[in-house]
Amino acid sequence: VQLQASGGGLVQPGGSLRLSCQASGFTFDTFDDYAFGWFRQAPGKEREGVSCIGLPGGSTMYDVSVKGRFTISRDDAKNTVYLQMNNLKSEDTAVYYCATTDAGYGLGSGAYDYWGQGTQVTVSS
Repeated sequence: VQLQASGGGLVQPGGSLRLSCQASGFTFDTFDDYAFGWFRQAPGKEREGVSCIGLPGGSTMYDVSVKGRFTISRDDAKNTVYLQMNNLKSEDTAVYYCATTDAGYGLGSGAYDYWGQGTQVTVSS
């Protein structure tokens, strides 16, 4: 499975961005069989879980730092997962990664088998 993350950029505090994660390369299974997570890593810090979403119709989870500001969603017809980020803060600045698993999911990176290349989000005035 290959993941392509996009949508990062430079935005002012209070602004919004929408990240996309396009999945491909499925063999005997499909996009619907996978749960997805978004993670981020700021300079000098460890990678942290931001949000995740289960199989179609499943639940979502958010880190407390982004709850109420970020929304994760999936479009199964487009094999794409989104992370809508509103009211961005300087502390949201990081490289954002999407990841996927066909097993149990959560906000821990160890649950995920496949990772995208990351997209830079910079929040600055």
